Amino acid sequence: MAKIMIADDDVFLHRVMARVLGLGGHQVVAHAYNGLEAFKKYANLNDKPDVILMDHRMPVMDGVHATKEILRVDPHAKILFISADESAKEEALKAGAAGFLVKPVRSTMLFKEIDEVLSK
Repeated sequence: MAKIMIADDDVFLHRVMARVLGLGGHQVVAHAYNGLEAFKKYANLNDKPDVILMDHRMPVMDGVHATKEILRVDPHAKILFISADESAKEEALKAGAAGFLVKPVRSTMLFKEIDEVLSK
């Protein structure tokens, strides 16, 4: 289905999300553990992911700033925020995120939101 990049500082979450996404037919093609790494990895990938799952609170660079940087180099990038910090929703959407989910997220809701982001 979709090629996914996960940007989150929680290593355990990467493993869980990759497993859940795989069960839904998606493929995780890249991992980043802070916002700056997410930006650099995305910018250097030849085969871009269809969707980036972005956390807000990360070291080095937060998800909102990473979103702005990614969209600066690729205005067509599709970024779905998944964060426990619901107060970041307005800022994330204003920065260009295509959607926002609050952790914890049920797999059915995640798959539905990925489909919606892909259709935009």
